[in-house]
Amino acid sequence: MFHKEKNIQIKNSASALYNNLSVLRIAPRRLTYFTVVHANVVNMVSASWDGLNYSHRQLQSKEPNVATSTSLIMQAAFCVLPSRELLVVTSQKGIQMYESDGSIMVYWHALDTPETPTAQAVFARGIAAVSENYVCVGVSSGAILVFDVPSKGSNITLSEVLEEHKESITDIASECSGSQECVANLVTVDDGGSLCVWKSGEEFQLLNKIGGFDISCSSVKLWKGTVVAGYGSGQIRIYEAVTGILQSEINAHARWIYSLDIAPFSGLLLSAAEDSYVRVWHLSVTPETNSVEVAHLHNECVTDTQICGAKFCDGDGYAFAVTGYDLSEIIRYTQT
Repeated sequence: MFHKEKNIQIKNSASALYNNLSVLRIAPRRLTYFTVVHANVVNMVSASWDGLNYSHRQLQSKEPNVATSTSLIMQAAFCVLPSRELLVVTSQKGIQMYESDGSIMVYWHALDTPETPTAQAVFARGIAAVSENYVCVGVSSGAILVFDVPSKGSNITLSEVLEEHKESITDIASECSGSQECVANLVTVDDGGSLCVWKSGEEFQLLNKIGGFDISCSSVKLWKGTVVAGYGSGQIRIYEAVTGILQSEINAHARWIYSLDIAPFSGLLLSAAEDSYVRVWHLSVTPETNSVEVAHLHNECVTDTQICGAKFCDGDGYAFAVTGYDLSEIIRYTQT
């Protein structure tokens, strides 16, 4: 179903972080941007669709008034809002927001770090654009920071802090199907496996809280009112977002899941784990019953590689890309 394409080289290898790959397709310029985190650097590659041109950029972890920061980066993700696209980078010190090509930093938000070191690490992780103008970022305290982003300029403001989680945020996802009918349009997950389902607005509203199983939920997606969550147990669980009803449970991987992705137009689901496997599934929703059916379609094994990032390169799931711990390349697959 899929075949391997030419790999894309990156300047540094990928760190072993959840969801350590972000992809942004720039259709008018026939380009795709890829970002992969290595320690305190974001490796950025711009690849032309014909595979002939590649350009590289590296973004350092930043702190105000410090020439070079050793602060570890936890995640880099593209946020697509109707009026603009941003690259958001989270670290142990704060949150940086760049124009999508990484050329200009438009906003910096410092995290509250205690004067004396504590047992609790401080970092930000979990990034999602939601609704018309919000970017949500999770922090290690369990809080979700909601930023109001104007259509242009750097007048980005912290508009709300959502305090429902008790453990560190691992991932955040917004409704990716583009459907305006979905009541729930944001889901947040934490290290204890708890999921919170939200409705965005001037004040975000908690719709549901789904309890964890003391197993970290490392990656989450929201599609057509359905929450798809990947766990450290290697399982994928699928819930109805508003009711929290468990629709299905899949023993998808032998080891810890690091990344999930959904191609919103086709309902293809990508799962990737420490067990070296990337699996492609198909989700279909029956509107009458709101039930979700899952079919397994395809496997790829990246031998001896702890996979840490996997993303579709387009909304139909025609191609996907994979990163692995200590690999200095992005592996790509395309439908045959």
